[in-house]
Amino acid sequence: MDRLPVFKALGDNTRYAIYLELARSPLPLSTADIAERLDLHPNTVRPHLERMREVGLLEVETDNRGAVGRPQHRYTLAADAPSLGLEPSSFRMLAALLAGVAHAAGAEPEHAAEMGRVQGEAAAAGHRRARSCTQALTAELAELGFDPAVADDGPTTTIAFTHCPFRELAEAFPDLVCNLHRGLVEGFVDALGGARVEAFATLADRDPCRVDLVAG
Repeated sequence: MDRLPVFKALGDNTRYAIYLELARSPLPLSTADIAERLDLHPNTVRPHLERMREVGLLEVETDNRGAVGRPQHRYTLAADAPSLGLEPSSFRMLAALLAGVAHAAGAEPEHAAEMGRVQGEAAAAGHRRARSCTQALTAELAELGFDPAVADDGPTTTIAFTHCPFRELAEAFPDLVCNLHRGLVEGFVDALGGARVEAFATLADRDPCRVDLVAG
């Protein structure tokens, strides 16, 4: 990446503020998302996003989730963009090392799931006032960066994970990471009550990354 155009682009206060929002966000953000967070008009934000994309700071993806109208563009930092000290790369390295150690030690998927259940039970304590288990789980998954999408089909509620913050690790160690996530969801739901996990689809399934809940 050519540093001079990058630093010139970030020399503008508005572009720098936009960049910080994107650096801090666990999910890609739309123009409207950024405008709302910074109290700016979307028409003000758009040319700044385009300028940062031109110099290689941002990547853009198209959101086609069935919404009416034109697909939304969502922005995230480019892989080689400067982190500005906001990116906890040491945590990512530690997570990868620990996953590798667990895999080498022969950890079973159920071992990972049990560790996830402990974390899920602890996380549920912060959602006791939620109107429903589904609402609480959706909020928790959103906070973790999974960008959940909810669909009701009669007695079954499906929560799909449209973004996985652990994608690289999950692809490298699917048995461990996906089942750790499964255990987290199961522990959360069991501790909160009002629903039960009917099915949990991992990367090994044809229609992956989702959980089906039924009242119970």
